[in-house]
Amino acid sequence: MTASELKLSQDVNPAEIDTAASNPYHHWQKPEQPPELHQDELHVWRVQFDLEVEAPEHLYAVLSPEERERAGFFHFQKDRVRYVSTRGALRLLLARYLNLRAEDLRFETNAHGKPYLDGGDVRFNVSHSGQVALLAFARGREVGVDVEFLRPGLIDAHIAERYFSPAEVAALQALPPEQHREAFFNCWTRKEAYIKAVGQGLSIPLDSFEVSLEPGKPAALLVTRPDAQEARRWSMFALQLGPGYAGAVVVQGQDVDLRCWEWTG
Repeated sequence: MTASELKLSQDVNPAEIDTAASNPYHHWQKPEQPPELHQDELHVWRVQFDLEVEAPEHLYAVLSPEERERAGFFHFQKDRVRYVSTRGALRLLLARYLNLRAEDLRFETNAHGKPYLDGGDVRFNVSHSGQVALLAFARGREVGVDVEFLRPGLIDAHIAERYFSPAEVAALQALPPEQHREAFFNCWTRKEAYIKAVGQGLSIPLDSFEVSLEPGKPAALLVTRPDAQEARRWSMFALQLGPGYAGAVVVQGQDVDLRCWEWTG
């Protein structure tokens, strides 16, 4: 079972959310005008879903024929809403950044399945879980993002021992039990975001690099093997999403200004 295969259930039950174990809310700006994406910036957009109603028609309208066909394959409305909302928002945001029509964008994938845009210098990555999607964008820099709903009852020591490095397992076990779930998801999202940024899939063993995980401490890529210098080629940020969620983003290079935006449709 791979990290992607272990992706947690998308169903969100608000009664299961432990607000005391969650990070404080982060400031997500609602821009009055579409923001410019500069070379030294990393933009992350938060998209929040209403799973009880269909996605807005204008989001369907910008999808490619293939994407519309795929949307029709989803048996459950909630899965269709996530897909259409995420793909539609991705197309509209890329179109703004590149001054193109959303319908004209063409996507490709590399040998490991990471999507990229056919033309243009904007790199992007997407993740969704529960009622939230994150869309990350940078110019000329590879980027990876991950979000997870902190669903209780699915995490145990065996999973950490299988997918984390010995140092990460030790750091997790050294924390008070009440911090274990948040720390586990800190580690998980940061490792996923790094793998997605590098774009080589799970050809990179999960225990070949180490990240910080302690709640309340900065996100960091601590160790990379066999090339110890690789860690300095990336910047890692925790994303504060409110109760019940953990998120992280990784971008190529240093001295990057992170800007967090709220998608309003």
